[in-house]
Amino acid sequence: MTSNKPVFAKLPQHIAIIMDGNGRWAKSQGLERIHGHQQGVETVRRIVELSVKTGIKYLSLFAFSVENWNRPQTEVEALMELLILAIERELPDLQANNVILKTIGDIERLPNHCQKSIEESISQTSKNNGMTLCIALSYSGKWDILQATTKIAQHCIENKISPEQITEDLFSKHLSTSEMPDPGLLIRTSGETRISNFFLWQCAYSEMYFSSKFWPDFNEEDFYDALNYFNSRERRFGKTSEQLH
Repeated sequence: MTSNKPVFAKLPQHIAIIMDGNGRWAKSQGLERIHGHQQGVETVRRIVELSVKTGIKYLSLFAFSVENWNRPQTEVEALMELLILAIERELPDLQANNVILKTIGDIERLPNHCQKSIEESISQTSKNNGMTLCIALSYSGKWDILQATTKIAQHCIENKISPEQITEDLFSKHLSTSEMPDPGLLIRTSGETRISNFFLWQCAYSEMYFSSKFWPDFNEEDFYDALNYFNSRERRFGKTSEQLH
């Protein structure tokens, strides 16, 4: 494992991660699925610290999707409890690393005690000015697009804007990620090569890095491999290579 921080010619301002494979990792170890989620929390701590150390400004983690509500009730309840325990346990480290905590998604679907704990943790980190850690909970890209569309439609009904004023920039400002730049790099673990309803609008030009490792096994070397991949990419945004150079 790498002991010193590598130097990168360019860094993404915003990294988004689909943390996949906790359940399959547990199964491969002969354990219950919840043990995989518990081990996944350890990986979250490691990657947050590495992101701060490397100089990443925004880190978004897809922790719980809208579709995850369809999982067995016992697993959902265990995940909710683990979520609260993890956030409360990691709060001192977030403070020590000057990290701002943010959540996005249909948070009102979470149990009341979960909402309260999250709100308190967000409040306690609100005066920090370092990296923003965004946890996507009860989130989906389709949900985000629909809620933005609903807000814009309501503004049109109230004559605050006209349909002709709707632009990509205006639409982006109504997404739950309006305060962050779009991800430059999307990482997904576990060997799956799809984005599974995450940041559908925001990842239009993201570089995508797919790791075969389950999330609990994703380590420092893997993180830096993803950043090296980002560095190897020529980001043209519709232009030609000649225009860039």
